[in-house]
Amino acid sequence: MSFPVAIQVYSVREDAKKNLYGTLKKIKAMGYDGVEFAGLYGHTPEEVREMCADLGLTPISAHVPYLDMVADPEGVLSIYATIGCQYVVVPYLKEEHRPDTDNFVEVIKNVAMLGGVAKKLGMTLLYHNHDFEFMKLGGKYALDILYEEVPADLLQTELDMCWVNVGGENPAEYLLKYSGRSPVVHLKDFVGEKSEGMYELIGIDKKAPERPANFEFRPVGSGKQDFPAILKAAEQAGAGWVVVEQDQPSMGLTPMECAAKSREYLKSIGN
Repeated sequence: MSFPVAIQVYSVREDAKKNLYGTLKKIKAMGYDGVEFAGLYGHTPEEVREMCADLGLTPISAHVPYLDMVADPEGVLSIYATIGCQYVVVPYLKEEHRPDTDNFVEVIKNVAMLGGVAKKLGMTLLYHNHDFEFMKLGGKYALDILYEEVPADLLQTELDMCWVNVGGENPAEYLLKYSGRSPVVHLKDFVGEKSEGMYELIGIDKKAPERPANFEFRPVGSGKQDFPAILKAAEQAGAGWVVVEQDQPSMGLTPMECAAKSREYLKSIGN
């Protein structure tokens, strides 16, 4: 199976700030099929919808700050329904809302509420993980607890393959665990050596995994990830889209050059 490929526009955010339409046009020329937004760079949702339509890019999803959605669920989520996004994503939790705080119980309740609002607006809520969700609470990963507590009709996964790896799990194997609940998969590559702390996630130990030493994000196919295995797992899990994301450029390349390199690699392995 060859997946439609989107890019998280955050990967090329400085270019998008200067000229969103021009950046999207270049993304389309690279061979990307869609985009995932993280902000609209001063444009209205209607303008963004028209840009995508004009260029033939699918606005598949959007990362929207958790607190913004909680503050005005219908108002904020309606913006992305107007754009035509199929998915809206909880992208990140600040320290005060993470699994090692008392607020995490409230986060789970709010995610369920937001999932209901998204569903009413014709979208599906996803959760995008980092490594801090691979902290164990009562013997279970906090990430697994979130997906156990919030039903699948209100919350699906957007598993980030880099952070799953950093969290101490095999990306392809962990993705298969969420078969049928993984419509969008984040493809992210990196280099860096794991620390011993990653393997101390046992029992009720609340210690979060330490990040690898000399950690660096890389274009897809330029780091340590096994993307053929990940793409095979994505197919088996029933994914519909893959999204390239690179938080910071590397290898002496600009963000746009990194985006192009990632897309060329995926083409080279038949996607």
